[in-house]
Amino acid sequence: MNTKTIHFYIIAIAIFLTLLTNFGNHVSLESFLFIKPSFSSLYSPLEHTYLINNEWWRLITPTFLHFSITHLIFNCLWIYILGSRIERLDGLSIFLFIFIATSVLSNAGQFLWTQQYLFGGLSGSVYGLLGYCFIVELDSRQARYSLPVALYLFMFIWLLVGFTGILSFFGFGNVANTAHLVGMIAGFIIGLITKYSLKLK
Repeated sequence: MNTKTIHFYIIAIAIFLTLLTNFGNHVSLESFLFIKPSFSSLYSPLEHTYLINNEWWRLITPTFLHFSITHLIFNCLWIYILGSRIERLDGLSIFLFIFIATSVLSNAGQFLWTQQYLFGGLSGSVYGLLGYCFIVELDSRQARYSLPVALYLFMFIWLLVGFTGILSFFGFGNVANTAHLVGMIAGFIIGLITKYSLKLK
């Protein structure tokens, strides 16, 4: 893996924070969650976290948290596959913008919809990257990122199945489905803007 690429450092940070928090079983986990748990009745958790304490890093740090080794490996693999192709073909700045935007939006969407703060994973951004690639390749004469149609189909079906609760029933744990959906929609939007403003070939 090329250590000069951004996706390499994203994977490295995910591995580091996951191990630091012992897959969500260490007291240090609290420092990286989307909100700072507060028992104050004067402020909402969002106000307490971002306006009172100014802990803005929490907008993105949940993206790097993982709660099992399979969770970590699966997401890092997709960041490598999608990230390496987008970064190489479209540039570092576009890849980094997609990653940050979809991470923040998917984290915010997950919290605002569920009101639960114990979540994490790169998968919101992975769906954002996938959504971006799908839109850019849509109606194109060639497969820009060399991603098979079956992959898109599988990921979209996986997203839909997640909302049924079946994945939790079969031992996949609590899946952050809203983060996946918001990330994918954000990826679609960024893909549309990028495709027609930069006229990607």
